[in-house]
Amino acid sequence: MVQPVVLMLSRDHELTCEFAGCLQGVADIRACDQPDELLELSGQWKPSAIVLDYRRLGLLGPGEQRLVGTLESRFPDSSLAVLAEPRLSSSMGEISTSGRVRTLIEAPTRERVMQLCRDILEFPEDEANEIAAPEEVAPVPPVVPVVENTAPTGTLAGITRRFETSCPKLTQMLRDLEVAARHDVTILLIGETGAGKTFLSRLIHEVSPRRHEPFLPVACGALPNDLIESELFGHAKGAFTSAHADKEGKFLAARRGSLLLDEIDVLGLEQQVKLLRVIETGEFEPVGSNQTMHCEARLIVASNLQLQPLVEQNRFRPDLYYRLNMLKFEIPPLRQRPMDIMPLAKKFVRQFAIKHGVTISEIDSSLFHALLGYPWPGNVRELEHVIQRAVIYCRDGNLTAAHLPSHIVQGKAGPTNDPSVDLGMGARPAAPVAAVEHSLGGQIALTEREIIEQTLFRNSFSRTRTAKELGISRVTLYNKMKRYGIGGLGPSENA
Repeated sequence: MVQPVVLMLSRDHELTCEFAGCLQGVADIRACDQPDELLELSGQWKPSAIVLDYRRLGLLGPGEQRLVGTLESRFPDSSLAVLAEPRLSSSMGEISTSGRVRTLIEAPTRERVMQLCRDILEFPEDEANEIAAPEEVAPVPPVVPVVENTAPTGTLAGITRRFETSCPKLTQMLRDLEVAARHDVTILLIGETGAGKTFLSRLIHEVSPRRHEPFLPVACGALPNDLIESELFGHAKGAFTSAHADKEGKFLAARRGSLLLDEIDVLGLEQQVKLLRVIETGEFEPVGSNQTMHCEARLIVASNLQLQPLVEQNRFRPDLYYRLNMLKFEIPPLRQRPMDIMPLAKKFVRQFAIKHGVTISEIDSSLFHALLGYPWPGNVRELEHVIQRAVIYCRDGNLTAAHLPSHIVQGKAGPTNDPSVDLGMGARPAAPVAAVEHSLGGQIALTEREIIEQTLFRNSFSRTRTAKELGISRVTLYNKMKRYGIGGLGPSENA
């Protein structure tokens, strides 16, 4: 018998697991956390019901209303349910034009989730008991084993996404970034490919006062040089051969929202002059036009290269560099924050297990050992793709290192053409003995720092328990923490 399909849009992984557990054996749940992904899933599956979790929204805007309207027209026979916070109850009446959308305003407890499951699937009375009552529901097998002391020390949460870390350096950066996001300033993000610059840019937008305006990303590196100006500033009809009509550029299309300029280092010097003018005054002229326009959007600028060396090479204007460098945030690569690898891996396992309908009841420690031993030149994006592959190929519910690509297990990263990535593994010319000793000492210190950070993380940043596990005194541990600049101590120092 083919089970009905339930599509669910939610950033709350615990809630999606709750739905999956309630509907186990009764319906097939497919969950995602982005509206465009939901629409993609709706093209692959004909849903019997759709659940939209809007609890974390500050208000129900036009985007949410359009999504409901699209789903109502596309699936007239499907049940539709919306979860919202009590303060949004006054907006719920405007979100649906048909009036057939079920809403859950109260906190989604297990009992309410199961009742909602019964309602949206519209079971006849004699079949409603197929969804078990609370006392009859067997505990849902955890997607990953429960590990103590895994609470992140730093979190930045937006409307649809959140960034969590246990890296002290990144924790402080998130605090500073949240402050900057609330002000009308241009922000520069520096980080390797896949480190999360676009993700953080969207978070900056979502925690800012502009959160309900558009967010537009522009991948400058993907545009030919002769089209970058037209893409950013727009053009007038007849400005060049293919300009058959006036075109609005991204600076205007972003309205009062946020505009991400990724790979800013590819801009030519002339384009950098125009960008500096936009940052300083908001003014620009479309290509082929004498009319001065005004940009009201906030600019977020990103690069996977440090800009100072480009200034020294006369490839980047000093005045623009100093203007952008005022609020610069550097995202450390994943290999420099190993304490985030396990939480991220578990998050991706949950996400892809639900998305692909794969049951993962256990994760073998060999998988984590392999992940921690790999340098991740592609950073979080590479980790995400590797975990997705592993989940897809897992057939017995036990996720192990055998499900990973061979180069991950061997800890061997292939060559990369990304100049921002330095794994410290390439061939180098012979160095003097003193340099070798210095390099060796640096490697030992780096390893020692990582061991201390991971042990602190496992022990909730208790110096007493950490020192005991490492076999050193608390004074020695404190001195090493001070030497390596390790912070992020928790409140229970002596626990």
